[in-house]
Amino acid sequence: VQLQASGGGLVQAGGSLRLSCAASGRTFNFYNMAWFRQAPGKGREFVAAIVWHTGDTYYADSAKGRFAISRDSAKNTMYLQMNSLKPEDTATYYCVGDSTKYLWFGTVLPEHVDAWGQGTLVTVSS
Repeated sequence: VQLQASGGGLVQAGGSLRLSCAASGRTFNFYNMAWFRQAPGKGREFVAAIVWHTGDTYYADSAKGRFAISRDSAKNTMYLQMNSLKPEDTATYYCVGDSTKYLWFGTVLPEHVDAWGQGTLVTVSS
């Protein structure tokens, strides 16, 4: 399965963006999908995850109350609605999918998951 993230861009602090992640390829069989991000010069950080079949969601503390993860099963697409954006949210956002690992544990590596997308850049200006 290939993952294609989109929707990033430049936004002012306090603004909103909606990221999308479309899955394509062989049969979709993820147990869960997630968004991770990596800011310039910093390590990779878990943002939010969703269990595909139940819709259960998990968030990093930095995302709670501001971000909302969702999915459209018919389109095999995941979304991340980001509101009240802050300059510290500036990062490349990656969508990830896996059939067995709990992605909200936040310790996964790209080489250890079923699919890791190329990322979309979000820049929040102050």
